[in-house]
Amino acid sequence: MFSATSRYQNVPTAELALPGGRTVTYVRRRFPPDPDTLTTLTTHAVAAGERLDHIAAREFGDPEQAWRIADAHRVLAPESLTAVPGRRLRITLPAGMPQGASVLDAGGGLGG
Repeated sequence: MFSATSRYQNVPTAELALPGGRTVTYVRRRFPPDPDTLTTLTTHAVAAGERLDHIAAREFGDPEQAWRIADAHRVLAPESLTAVPGRRLRITLPAGMPQGASVLDAGGGLGG
């Protein structure tokens, strides 16, 4: 249902039966991983005006992987991660990806 690089890839779906016989399929709640369990690949110093999708494009080769940076920092407002230029952000493997695994297996290349 979701691509291999989606944050929802392993989240199960459920169905809700509505009055009138219609059934709606939905994605169950996703619980972000404990950041302490994620393997750090590198860090990234935030530049003025930079957004998470810019950083994800540079570090992973895919701007849609910005969710991985947010997961690594346990934030409710991802934009807060780039509010202060110079802040160092952890760039991590996705949850469940063991250390030593290929970065290409993690959804993209590692930028410089």
